[in-house]
Parts: sequence; C-alpha cells; structure tokens
Amino acid sequence: MSLSVALSHQFPGFTLEVNFTATPGLTALFGKSGSGKTSVINAVAGLLHPDQGRITADNTTLLDTRAAINLPPHRRRLGYVFQDARLFPHLTVSQNLAYGRWFAPKTPNLKNGGPNFDDIIDLLGLNALLNRRPTALSGGEKSRVAIGRALLSNPALLLMDEPFAALDEARKAELLPYIETLRDQTQIPILYVSHALAEVARLATTIVVLDQGRTLRAGPAADLLADPDLAPSLGIRAAGAVLTATVTAQNSDGLTQLHTHGGPIWLPKIAVAPGTKLRIRIAVQDVILARQRPEGLSALNILQATITEIRLSEDGALIQLGLGPEHLLARITRRSAEALALCPGQTVFAIVKSVAAAQTDVGTR
Repeated sequence: MSLSVALSHQFPGFTLEVNFTATPGLTALFGKSGSGKTSVINAVAGLLHPDQGRITADNTTLLDTRAAINLPPHRRRLGYVFQDARLFPHLTVSQNLAYGRWFAPKTPNLKNGGPNFDDIIDLLGLNALLNRRPTALSGGEKSRVAIGRALLSNPALLLMDEPFAALDEARKAELLPYIETLRDQTQIPILYVSHALAEVARLATTIVVLDQGRTLRAGPAADLLADPDLAPSLGIRAAGAVLTATVTAQNSDGLTQLHTHGGPIWLPKIAVAPGTKLRIRIAVQDVILARQRPEGLSALNILQATITEIRLSEDGALIQLGLGPEHLLARITRRSAEALALCPGQTVFAIVKSVAAAQTDVGTR
C-alpha cells in the first residue's frame, strides 16, 4: 500500500507545507523538534484537520479538502502508537490487547496468512506478560503491548510517533528488532516519526526529511543518507550511510565476517547465521581515507572505493564514495582533503574500525 500526503496548515507563527508519497515498508518522518513531524502524522490519523490538503491510502481518500472529504479517525483503519504507551491501567496485558480487537472485523494482513491473537503475542514476545498490569511492566514492555494492541485493530497503516523517545538506549536496542520484524514480515506500511538518525538509518525504507514545516527531501533511505548535500540538515555529527552486507562466516576470534559491495568487513560478533542479509550504518566520522592501500594497520576493514562527490565547507569536507551500486560517506578536514588532492573519479581506500559500528547500527535488510 502507498500513502500520498499533500497538506498545508497555518499555525500561529508556523506554516506546515508538506508533500510526499510513502511506499510500502517503513517511512520515517525525520527532522528536528518543531519541524512538523507530529502534526503530519496527526493529520494522517484525522486528529488534525489541515486548512488544505489531500491524503490517500491506495484507493481510499482519507482527506480531500476540495471535495469536502474528511473521514473520521475510526473509519481510517489506522493503528496509532504514541510516545507514551497509553495502556489502560486497570486492565491486564491480555485485556489491553483484546481491546484492539473490538475495532478489527478481520485479522491483520501478514505474509504468513493472517495471524490471530496468538500470532501477535508470538510476534512481539508477549507470552510472559499477559497476566500483568501496566504498572508491572518496563517501558519497553509497555511499548510492545501498545504495538500489539494497534496491530490487533487490523490497521491498513500503522502510525508510530517516537514510540521509544522515553526509553534508554538499552531498552531501545531491545525493541528495534521487533520493529524490523513488523517491517519485514507484515504487509502493513508503517509511518514512523523520529528525530534519532541512527534509529531511522536502521529501520527506514523511505525517509521524508522535514525542515521548519516543509518537505526538504523524500526518497529511498540509502540514497538520502549517503547524500553529502543533505548531511548538514540530517546533522553532521550523526550523519552516516548504510551499506548492505551478507554474513559469510562466524570466526573463532569473536568476529563476524561479512561481504559488502566494497569487499569483506569484520564486525564484533553478530548472533545470526551465515547467509543472513544485514544493513550496517557507518558514521561519517568513522571513515578514514587513504590514496594507497595501507599496510601495517590494526584496522581490518579496508574498502576500495571511488570518489563520486566532494562537498567542502569552511573547515571540513564531506566525501561521497562509490562502492559498486552503494555509497559511503566520509568526513575529513578540509586540510586533509587538499593535502591528499582528492577529486571525483579517484580511487581511494576507506578504512573503517571494526568496533565503530555499534550493535544498534546493525539491522536486518
């Protein structure tokens, strides 16, 4: 299912003007606080009535101000997971989940044939929690229950507004695989709001970048994350491209070997079987460049690449590197770029520390 959003709305001192199409998979609305992300997702949910706009989900028109169409929230077949879980405190987990079924004439539409209540429990690992009440749950457990309740309402589209914003990094790391499972195993498109770029890089199929209420860019996640022109808007310190990789071996020294378009790389042990396809985020500051293949280094990951673009700033340089059909980004000082006499078309070697990619930067494709 595809989602098309075009809307305009005037707030006091702020204008929202966005236009994008979300393809199947997980579409991330990314931007700084106050960029309009939650306003957009609320307009899709029917909680905000924009001054002008049109929102369609496949052949269903949710909103068309010109045609005076504005479906109420309960008729839009949307599941909404908020920043706080909003569970009913007087109900058990099982009863909270069952509440979602009141709005579901059919079971959710998953690739494996349409699961029932038990399928959702297994999908989100909720079996041990069913008899507990929300006060006895951790933040991560509450989030999983909220996601399960939303899925059991049989949504045509799942909306998630920074569902992990209140969680620490350890709890967030536990939950990210569940979102990947939803993205990969269900046919339910996800519109996901976040201002955490590492989270977006791991999860997103498509990224919509919002800036001061307007759509700055929208497109495939791999393309936008590797675009040096967009890096300042994403945040230089957090910027990083995504490479696809296939696990080829689990080594006895605790490293996992992977194949990428730029050659083999080794990362601290990733507990998956050989043949598993992964996506790996590599931050711009974790890439060192050399004109010749270096020798005598402790770094194991040395990828041959071609410079495709260079963007200079007052004190730095963003270098886009081609690795076959994919791209990597490196940020070095302007002095280093000039000393190396870098230019598009050159062959260089990108050195990446094995420990640079954290476990949260490694996800499924």
